[in-house]
Amino acid sequence: MIGLLGGLGVGAAIHYYRELAAAHDDVRRPMQLAMVHASISRVTNYASQGDRTGLAAYLAGFLGKLQTAGATIGVLPAVTPHICIDELKTIAPIPVIDLTRVVSDHLQERKLSKVALFGTRFVVESDMYGRLQGVDVVRPRESELAFMHDAYTQLAQSGRTSEEHRERFVSLAETLQERDGVEAIVLAGTDFALMFNVGNTPFPHVDCTRAHIDVILRVMQ
Repeated sequence: MIGLLGGLGVGAAIHYYRELAAAHDDVRRPMQLAMVHASISRVTNYASQGDRTGLAAYLAGFLGKLQTAGATIGVLPAVTPHICIDELKTIAPIPVIDLTRVVSDHLQERKLSKVALFGTRFVVESDMYGRLQGVDVVRPRESELAFMHDAYTQLAQSGRTSEEHRERFVSLAETLQERDGVEAIVLAGTDFALMFNVGNTPFPHVDCTRAHIDVILRVMQ
């Protein structure tokens, strides 16, 4: 049974639920899923303070509730909470499918050598917590990062997209490619699934959400 830790934000959790349900329907297999709801503001506070131990304890409490409901694997449908993934793994009552490792493996499979991240300040400034192996991560300039963090935070909290923000993200992706030689943009925020998809993304990219969901499905099978 999948244990989905929702609320990190809501739009991303809905997207995970929809995609997982559709995949189970395709193989005519009933999905077993339990979900709890955490506070995105509390998670953001832990992350901004660099309190990995506190965040891990907070998330582990929800994973315990999921275990009680019958969940056998845990899923965090957000990138920012993975700042504490090492601390969380040591105390989590059920295994957690690590999005950062999934993305690192995916980048190696695609043989990408130079990428940039789209996501929160915590994700971008840490090069996704230093967990992307064998790839050069280019950071945007401060003004670009400030826009990125604020726009993404608004998206995660509201669950609503903005055409203005989408156009600015597309323009920034083009700038990073032309100015910095970036080969692909890593959409390192699961709520980007509300803004970008295969049909409307005009730049080379890595969809962290899609890669994560694919691994979850392989585990379930």
